[in-house]
Amino acid sequence: MNTIVWADDEIDLLKPYIIYLSSKGYEVIPVMSGQDAIDACRQQAVDIVFLDEQMPGLSGIETLQVLKEAHPELPVVMITKSEEERIMEQAIGQKIADYLIKPVNPSQILMCLKKHVHSKQIVEEHTNANYRQEFSDITYMINTARTFDEFAAIERTLTQWELRLQDANSSMAELLAMQRKEANAAFAKFIRQNYEQWFTSPDGSGAAQAAGSGANGRPMMSTDVFKRAVFPLLDAGKKVFVVVVDNFRYSQWKTIQPLLSEFFTVQDEQLYSAILPTATQYARNAIFAGLMPLQIQKQYPEYWVEEGDEETKNKFEKELVGTMLQRFRRRDEYTYFKINESDFCEKVIRQLRSLQTPLNIAVVNFIDMLSHSRTDSKMMRELAPDEAAYHSLTLSWFRHSPILEFFRQTAALGYEVILTTDHGTIRVAEPVQIVADKNTNTNLRYKVGKSLSFQSRNIFEIVKPERVGLPSPNLSSTYAFCTGSDFFGYPNNFNYYAQYYRDTFQHGGVSMEEMIIPLVHLLPK
Repeated sequence: MNTIVWADDEIDLLKPYIIYLSSKGYEVIPVMSGQDAIDACRQQAVDIVFLDEQMPGLSGIETLQVLKEAHPELPVVMITKSEEERIMEQAIGQKIADYLIKPVNPSQILMCLKKHVHSKQIVEEHTNANYRQEFSDITYMINTARTFDEFAAIERTLTQWELRLQDANSSMAELLAMQRKEANAAFAKFIRQNYEQWFTSPDGSGAAQAAGSGANGRPMMSTDVFKRAVFPLLDAGKKVFVVVVDNFRYSQWKTIQPLLSEFFTVQDEQLYSAILPTATQYARNAIFAGLMPLQIQKQYPEYWVEEGDEETKNKFEKELVGTMLQRFRRRDEYTYFKINESDFCEKVIRQLRSLQTPLNIAVVNFIDMLSHSRTDSKMMRELAPDEAAYHSLTLSWFRHSPILEFFRQTAALGYEVILTTDHGTIRVAEPVQIVADKNTNTNLRYKVGKSLSFQSRNIFEIVKPERVGLPSPNLSSTYAFCTGSDFFGYPNNFNYYAQYYRDTFQHGGVSMEEMIIPLVHLLPK
């Protein structure tokens, strides 16, 4: 039973309301002063307070202030005869839940209770009911998907429901997780059947350009970002900021979108495909060069770094942008910033007004650092034990970091922003065994090396890397990719890998979360 404290110096006149609310299952504690309301809330748990604004002794505003200091989360509804703007502003300033003008009717009171006492329950019930109704439609989408566009639509739908259900504390989350697993299994099968066919033209850039143009149609990929999203804006005379947030999956974009809506309008939101491996060395360099990794290695060997050299995998991003502009015979001047820490972000913000270049690029590495620190730090695992907490941590970082101010300033200066990422990330669950030599790379979601040996049928293997635009460290090198939420472990340390890395966020493999990533065009307001 929910408990209401109703404070009014003419409480006897409110008996019909009290009887009505009692018939609806509420316990109403009638009091005649602000001090009595404060005492009642101190003595027992209360769900909501209805507070008359004009009472002898403590006024409604004074009572509200005391209640909010003692019980910050307690909803208080002010009921008054006055419509003075000053009183309303005072009440709002004290974080009042609602404001009703006398005379009130029972339906207004009931609406207040539904809004401030039962809203979470109502939202959860409606969300659960709506998801149950859509469950079979999502299953049908998964079972019939044959193109990248159709899988992108599934990613949008699943992400929408994941965010809605986590906000509603829904009991349907487990069922949705099962659908996500089924979708990733179907997506892995799709990639197995089609990925190599996306690279069939002589230059290895892909023959079919229309995203989702058929089962074998090549979607937009990492190599196309500048050509298809950035260059047209520059040709139209726009000032452009390309912001690449490392390790930033679609659900994280939807998490921070409301914060950016204060400064920007979403002109266009696409989902495109990261190349494999979905790792920074490959996918981000492909964005900035407009070339597949094998093409970078052949045409610009001085800018290609082999597996194993962690320090310099993305050392030449600025130079790769220059090579791309040269190949396209473009003369656009550009700036490049790699933002790894708050102090440098603030330095970039101070430089924004003095920038004269039409093309500006910023790489933001926080999400990648968050993902890695969550793997390595027990405290970070406690802070982000699941998907919902991971999204919440992303939102908290974005709200309180200088990056938000960076976006505010770019909007104020009239920049159009292309916001994207090199790849997403997935929360891994099950280890699979692989045998490889000591020179094999350390990534948990993909391996490249000689004589890779594994038993799992879920692994996607590329035995001729050159066919998909990937370099081979050795003549006999192959690539092996985990699919779904699997991750690699070696037999001699298998239990250690299973316990240490399970439920961490990883990237490099084949999943919708890693490969289907956002490309957003933002217009300043």
